[in-house]
Amino acid sequence: MDWMTWYNALARPDWTPSPSTIGLIWRILYPIIIVSFGFVFVQTFRGKLPWRVALPFAINLVSNLIFTPIQFGLRNLTLASVDILVVLVTIVWSIVVIWPRYRWVAVAQLPYLIWVSIATVLQLSITWMNR
Repeated sequence: MDWMTWYNALARPDWTPSPSTIGLIWRILYPIIIVSFGFVFVQTFRGKLPWRVALPFAINLVSNLIFTPIQFGLRNLTLASVDILVVLVTIVWSIVVIWPRYRWVAVAQLPYLIWVSIATVLQLSITWMNR
């Protein structure tokens, strides 16, 4: 069974966004993430930011990238729920550590934080409904 058939067979909340809406949201967020995270990593490599400031951004990036393979490749809802919680926590952590140095980077994370908060509730709901 392909991933879309599998996903469509899952019990989901009535308020679940359509795949096209989810795709649109990510098409808006990814450029923001690329610019702001890229800035943090460049500043870190230049020695203008300590590695401890870049750490939550790095963990977030890895966690974000592995969500889809976990959710749709492994089809492991529980592990995907843990992963998205890591994504959510590292966004908050990133905002806290970057705020004193580059407030624009922190503010740029707000749309990402809002979406991942919604996506986390959705993922936890789907996991619960399909236990």
